[in-house]
Amino acid sequence: QVQLAESGGGLVQAGGSLRLSCVASGIIFRLFDMGWYRQAPGKQRELVAGITSGVSTNYADSVKGRFTISRDNAKNTVYLQMNSLKPEDTAVYYCNGRSTRSPREYWGQGTQVTVSS
Repeated sequence: QVQLAESGGGLVQAGGSLRLSCVASGIIFRLFDMGWYRQAPGKQRELVAGITSGVSTNYADSVKGRFTISRDNAKNTVYLQMNSLKPEDTAVYYCNGRSTRSPREYWGQGTQVTVSS
């Protein structure tokens, strides 16, 4: 059974930091491109950051220079380090995994991030 389990969300003041983690099980993690998405109330889900199986990264313009995505294939884990958080970063953050060998795609259950002003 495939599972993507996020953790690390919470309440933080503007300017603060959080690190999200997503532990994957049931997949060959090194063969998956991983990403973090977020969805704020009343808005569509959007890509925050992605990291390929080859460790190339991409970021939404709104988080460039503040967020860093990384992965540890030995731990089946992808991270999102979030610094200089702003109230507009408030959202539910979801972990996503896409196989590089098939159309399979998986989502985590989400973790709430709330940034107070």
